[in-house]
Amino acid sequence: MFAYARLANPRRDRAILLAALAGAIGVAWVALLAWEASPYGRFLHHEGGGAALPVEATLFALGWMLMIVAMMLPTSIPLVATFSALVRSRPERPALVAAVIAGYVVAWSGFGIVAWLLDRVVHAGVDATPWLAAHPELIVGATLLVAGAWQFSSLKYRCLDECRSPLGFVVNRWRGDRPRREAFAMGIAHGAFCVGCCWSLMLLMFGLGLGSLLWMLGLGAVMAIEKNAPWGRRVGRPLGLGLIVAAVAAVAV
Repeated sequence: MFAYARLANPRRDRAILLAALAGAIGVAWVALLAWEASPYGRFLHHEGGGAALPVEATLFALGWMLMIVAMMLPTSIPLVATFSALVRSRPERPALVAAVIAGYVVAWSGFGIVAWLLDRVVHAGVDATPWLAAHPELIVGATLLVAGAWQFSSLKYRCLDECRSPLGFVVNRWRGDRPRREAFAMGIAHGAFCVGCCWSLMLLMFGLGLGSLLWMLGLGAVMAIEKNAPWGRRVGRPLGLGLIVAAVAAVAV
């Protein structure tokens, strides 16, 4: 292990890691773009594609995971890079970094499944209520209102502070006794805090459709700034106010 540590080149290793992450993120974006342009693009939207429920659920899960890699993984690069630097003397470092990312995706996938099930319930309720079906702006307005109100929640900022402190987050959760299990658990914990600060914005994707790539890019940029820019913590409340105004406008128009 000492020989491995002596041969390690931190700058080279960081460059390799960043290139690998950029490659994975790029592949996810290309896959989503190709999917949206294909005859099966309808399955990326929250209305569904008219197929059997198990087929739609499977395609949603695949599309959601691609979206998490494309949209949310970039916001967590500082934590992944910090963890990679911490374990650079371990020969199994690639597997440990992969375990962190896998845990992160699992946490977000859990949220996605719950959101998709709730979305199906909402669609069933709308289909059963002609008046509500005739006023879809109420659903849009309610979604925007919930997303905006969450930007003023103290719990959101507790989760955001965890996301904005990658070094402290990693050091507080890494012991190295059971490395792969700890790495996976760290990824799940990071994903859970990320869900806590960003779930309301991701909920907007159900109103916009997973295939709305321009909105994905915009929301991803907002969340990356919020989590990583020095002034990012100040973005939440103005954003929340804007979403609340948009909710009122959606209902009033």
